[in-house]
Amino acid sequence: MARKTKEEAAKTRKEIIDAARRVFHKHGVVRSTLEKIAKEAGVTRGAIYWYFKNKTELFFAMREDVIETMLVPVDQLLLTNQFADPLDAIEASLNEFFRVLQECPVVRELFEIMISRCEYVDEFSRVQEEVGRPAQEFLEKMVRIYQLAATKGRMRKDLDPLVMARDTWAFTSGLLYRLVSCQLGQGLYTEIAGMIQAHIALRRA
Repeated sequence: MARKTKEEAAKTRKEIIDAARRVFHKHGVVRSTLEKIAKEAGVTRGAIYWYFKNKTELFFAMREDVIETMLVPVDQLLLTNQFADPLDAIEASLNEFFRVLQECPVVRELFEIMISRCEYVDEFSRVQEEVGRPAQEFLEKMVRIYQLAATKGRMRKDLDPLVMARDTWAFTSGLLYRLVSCQLGQGLYTEIAGMIQAHIALRRA
């Protein structure tokens, strides 16, 4: 591969990642080949190997590239202490999560790939735990914020912060799955804010 400037190399790497996301979304991860991705990106297969060892590494790079788009604004609401009531932070962060999912096609494509277009077999049989890491980190964040809400007296005293965190994790995961796994979920977008508000209201002191 010809020597490139740092900026050119970064641009080519990003183009390969974007092409991989489109190919994974169209064909499914198992049926996607590096040849298809190279053709989509307008590069050679050798160029892909310059940046990524294999399809698995490329898959993770694609995921991390998009996840950051979503996590930065969500974490800013959840973790920056801009809300006096931690439950308000949870409500705002959940609304932001689903707003980005609805308004950003790239983010939606990623979740569609991970939920319904990735068969965790063959070379992907060992990566399912890593794919689920953001969900586990989300749960850990929820536990911390619910514990803070309990400490501040913002949450009902009869509720266990750990149980409430797991409930919010299950609520969010279930809604996400419904929205991206079938067209029947599309109508839910108009109801999400109300569902989140009711979910959090049940916890308020």
